[in-house]
Formats: sequence, C-alpha cells, structure tokens
Amino acid sequence: MAKKDAEAVKPVIVRHGKLRRSNAWSNALRILLTTTLVVALSGVATIAYAVWGTLGQAKTVDIGSGPEIVGANAESLDGAVTILLVGSDSRQGQSWNDGNEGELNDVTLMLHISADHKNATVVSFPRDLMLPIPSCPNPDGGDYPAMSEQQLNSTLSYGGLPCTVLTIEALTGMDINYAGLITFDGVVGVSNALGGVDVCLANPIWDPDADLSLNAGNNTLKGMEALQFLRTRHGVGDGGDTSRISNQQIFMSSLVRKLKNADTLSDPVKVFSLAKAAVTNMTLSKNMQSVDFMLAMARTVKDIDLDRVNFVQYPATDHPYQEGRLTPNRVSAEALFDVIKSGQPFDLTGVGQGVAIDGVDSSGTNATADPATPDATETPTPTPTPTDGTTPTPNANGKVELPSDITGVRPDQNICSLGRTVY
Repeated sequence: MAKKDAEAVKPVIVRHGKLRRSNAWSNALRILLTTTLVVALSGVATIAYAVWGTLGQAKTVDIGSGPEIVGANAESLDGAVTILLVGSDSRQGQSWNDGNEGELNDVTLMLHISADHKNATVVSFPRDLMLPIPSCPNPDGGDYPAMSEQQLNSTLSYGGLPCTVLTIEALTGMDINYAGLITFDGVVGVSNALGGVDVCLANPIWDPDADLSLNAGNNTLKGMEALQFLRTRHGVGDGGDTSRISNQQIFMSSLVRKLKNADTLSDPVKVFSLAKAAVTNMTLSKNMQSVDFMLAMARTVKDIDLDRVNFVQYPATDHPYQEGRLTPNRVSAEALFDVIKSGQPFDLTGVGQGVAIDGVDSSGTNATADPATPDATETPTPTPTPTDGTTPTPNANGKVELPSDITGVRPDQNICSLGRTVY
C-alpha cells in the first residue's frame, strides 16, 4: 500500500464508554433530532420569524447531492423528500463537557415524506449496526477508501456528514435530498419549552447508571429527567441498543402529539423557543440553509395525520461473530424500503422489546399496562410478504402490513414502556 493510502486509512475508534460517560449525548440527541423533524408542524409564520435571525448562525456542509436551494414563495417541496439527521456526540464548544474527545454519530435518523405528502416515516438506525462503508470524500482533498465492515456510528468521525449520507444511501437504496448534523445543546431547553413531555410507564423504571427512578403511570418529563429517560439503556427491554430505540420512540411519539396539539400551536413563545433551539445547534446541508426551505418544509408536512406517521427501527439481527453488535436483516429491510419508496401507507405489526401498544407487548400477550391504557386488542395478522418482489396488498384500512420483525410505533397509538423485561 502506498504511503498516501496508508495515511488515508486512519484507524476508526469505536467508543463504548460507560453509560454515564457517553449515552447522555447519544440518547438525548434523539429528542432534539425529532423536534427538528416535526417543529415545522407547529406553524409557518412563527418558524419563519424564529429562524430568520438564526439561520445565519448555522454551519453548512456540501453533501454532494440533493436539489438546489428552494426558490422564494415555494408552496412546498417537490415530490418525495428524504432528510438524514445525524446526532454528534462531540463535546467541542458545548456547554456540557465531560472531557471525552472525538466525534461519533450515535444517533442516525432518516425522515421520508412520500411524494403525495400524506405519509411520513422516521427510520432509526442502530449505532451498533455493522455494515460496509463506501469510499468517502476527504475534506482535505481526495477520498478515503471503502471499508468492508465497520460500525455505523464511526462514519461521522471517518468522513463527516457526507460519509454518513453515502453509507445510509448504500444501505437503503434511498436518495437522500437533505442532511443535518445536530449537537447536544438545547436538549433540556426543548423539553422545557414544551412544558414537559408525557410518557406512559406500565411498570416502574429504575436505572442507577442513568440516575433515573420513575413510577408506573403517566409521567411528565422535562429538563434533566427527560434527558435521563432518553439515556436509560439498562432500565428498558433487554438492556440493548434496539430496546433503547423502542423506548425512545415512546417519547418521540408523545413529542409529536404535543407539537400537533392546539395548545402548542397557539403559543408563539413555545414555537419560537423550539425552532430556535433546533436551528442554532445544527450544521445543515447547503440546500437547507434558507427561510424559504423552512417554510416549504412546513407546508409539506403540516397536514400529515398522526396515523400516517411511523417511527420504525431498521431491521437487524445479532452479528454472527461480534458480540453485542448487529448485522442488517436485508430481506426485511428490502420489504420496508420497497413500501417506503412506493409511497403507500403502511402499518407495523411488530412491537419493539419493552414496549406495549394498546396493552400488547412484543410477545403478543397482554402486558401489565397502565390503568389508563385500553385493554389489549387482538394482535393483527400481517399481510404475507410476496416472494415475487411485488408490494403486499393493502388491508381493509388501505395500508400495507409489514412483517412482524419490522418494529415501531405510531404517535396516534396508546403506547407504554414496560421497563426492563429481560435480565
């Protein structure tokens, strides 16, 4: 190998510190990322006012793809829209700093809006996912070589936001139009601006590693308590990364409901605070840095009903030889993204570990649900996935039912966290 290539193949350090050390960042960023995705739902005029004076403060990056900057007075974004949002755990320049150095994308979310602007899907990619990394541009010139397999959360440190975009495009077959990178500051402020986010717990959650102790029932989380709920890993499901994602989808769903609520929409102080917290803590792809884009985005998503919004986990299985890591479930992932690309509405029949939907947990049995949660309903039988590559036939509700190993939630559902279920 030439000297230049040897220098280019820099070692990728995959950091796995104690929960108290790094997970506060990687998990809390999900609230801020999700707020960025849905803050446009809160009203067009206030967002325009909020971002007008703050967009100039946002850094920009060229991701090498995507449409040109939206023109003035655009009614909405044209056609299907795909935005990748990456959470950086960098402490540099942040108000909270534990001295940990480096930068990982421990949070990677993809928002896809269907071409008819009636469906929205947010796909969470596990940070522990092992996958090929394509050749990525070097900011100093040239390209970094491709790698056969690395952990997803190393892509940001390897080649920056453009490298994460290229990796997710290669994994999903989706064309990513826009991308944003967001840091930690503002997470506590977002939950405080909303006056807290309500979450249902079927059982108590106790996690000393996250300094978290919550009683069963409905809890209103804000400030540091919201941060601790998003941090917890050992307090939910089987203590793994996918369980944590499922638990966080409960919070994100409640966040969307609150943002759509009339009390939030009519409060310009809340909307302004939310928009400002998001924009001032972001690095945007160059085609996003305009008020015209923000307004067009708001008009694109503002009328999407809650039952047409899905939070989905990218399907994965245990890695065959790396303990604690995951490998893509290519068959189920293809079924998921085929439906997303088709623009058809869909229902998820799979329930994530440690989550109860309408009182039914991932095993399909009645959970120990909060008294306010409705009794368990019969678990729907998913529409069989065709083997000829065609899209499944929609059900009686006009939606495609995906296989049960594709898990997630909708914000219009009654969802509770079960806490720790597997030890």
